[in-house]
Parts: sequence; structure tokens; C-alpha cells
Amino acid sequence: MTATEAAEHDSAAKSPRAPDVGGAEPQPAPGATPPLAPPLVARAAAELVGTAALVAVVVGSGIQATELTKDVGLQLLANSTATVFGLGVLILLLGPVSGAHFNPAVTLAEWWTARRGGPGVTSREAAVYVPTQIVGAIAGAILADAMFGEPLVKWSTHDRSAGHLLLGEVVATAGLILLIFGLARTDRLRFAPVAVASYIGAAYWFTSSTSFANPAVTIGRAFTDTFAGIAPGSVAGFIGMQFVGAVVGLALVALIFLPGRTTAE
Repeated sequence: MTATEAAEHDSAAKSPRAPDVGGAEPQPAPGATPPLAPPLVARAAAELVGTAALVAVVVGSGIQATELTKDVGLQLLANSTATVFGLGVLILLLGPVSGAHFNPAVTLAEWWTARRGGPGVTSREAAVYVPTQIVGAIAGAILADAMFGEPLVKWSTHDRSAGHLLLGEVVATAGLILLIFGLARTDRLRFAPVAVASYIGAAYWFTSSTSFANPAVTIGRAFTDTFAGIAPGSVAGFIGMQFVGAVVGLALVALIFLPGRTTAE
């Protein structure tokens, strides 16, 4: 290898790129904007449909679980298992279109990194993504209620305002942001469908809050008085702690993945 070839090889190894999936064209994942981004309307549609489907999976599997068993442990196991598989499939399917955020905390974290000179969404894109995700989450909850013959909109009575639950949301969201942006920093976003879904599944069990870790999903789950619901009075506290967790997660990314310390290098 000549000196020129070596320099070009080293430059390619250091430059950020979307991951390869199955030897096909580079594909983006959460926290990554597609290199040749589809039209914004297509990306907004992907975020709307993806977030709606995610909430439908969470709420619908919760309703199904409570109809099949009275054991709360089995109910949570069924709910978390369905969420793991559903989220993994949605990321794999829609990641190449919008980056599969489905989460305002992820979108705003990516917007912040873009402002600091890294890859990410623009202010205009974030302004479209966030409300689209919220609308999708509400639609997903209503759809799940409709499928199981529940009232289409019934405010949840499941209070989740205790301090230890709020701490759980900080931990859950910080871990999610650390995972997504850590994968991006180490050029391993191709593993995002499995890694992110696995983390959320684990966080269902190791966090006291069962890991909402998503402001849009939190809002959507307030619209259903079922197993996965959250009382409207608890929503603001959860969202506030999720954004605190996002800040903590970004700080950990900056600390752990210092320039010059990536695996590629």
C-alpha cells in the first residue's frame, strides 16, 4: 500500500458514515440522518407511522396481557417482549427513511449535536419531527384501544408521580441516549435495531418506571386507561425527567467517546 493509499484508507476509516446492512447500500438508524435524505414529507410520515405503531404495540400488548392473566409479572413480561420485537422491526424498516427516532428526546439530542458541528437534524426538521411523533403516539394509543374494544379516549388513572419513578426515567433516558449516540460515535449503528430494542426490553425490568424514556410515548399513553397508561398529572414530571436524562446521556457520550478514542481509530 502506497503512502497515498494509506492516507486515503485512514481518512475513510475516520469519516462518519451510515452503517452497511447485509452488504447493501449504507443504511441509517436512530441518531443518524440518511446520507441522501428522502423528502421531508416522507420522513415525517415515517416518524408518524413508526411512533403510532410503537405505541399501538405497547398499549395493545398491555391490554392483551391483562386479558390473558392476572399475574402482574407475566403481564409485564408479555408487554416488554412485544415491545422488544415491535421496536426492533420498526427501526429496521423505517431507519433508512427517517433515522427511526420515534422519540423527541432523540430528535432534540441529534439537533443539539448538529448545532455543535456533528451530524444531525436541522431546526426545521426537528420542528416537523417532534409534533409528528406526538400526533403519532396519540393515534397509536387510540388505535390500540379501538382494536380491543376499549373507549377510544379515556384518561389514564395510573399515577406515576413518585420520586423513585422519576429517577427511573432519568436513568432509562440517559442510557438510551448513551447507547444510540455511542453506537454512532463508534460506527456501529448497523446494530441499532437489536441494541436499542434489547436495551428498552431490559429497561422495562431494571428501572422503576418501566422505561418510558420517550416524551411522545408518554403523552400518548395518557390517552388510555389500561395497563400501559399514565395519569395526565404524571406526564409533565416524566417528560421533564426524560429531558434531564437526555442531557445526562449526551454528557456521558462526550465524556466516554472522546475524539481520538473511537474503535475505528
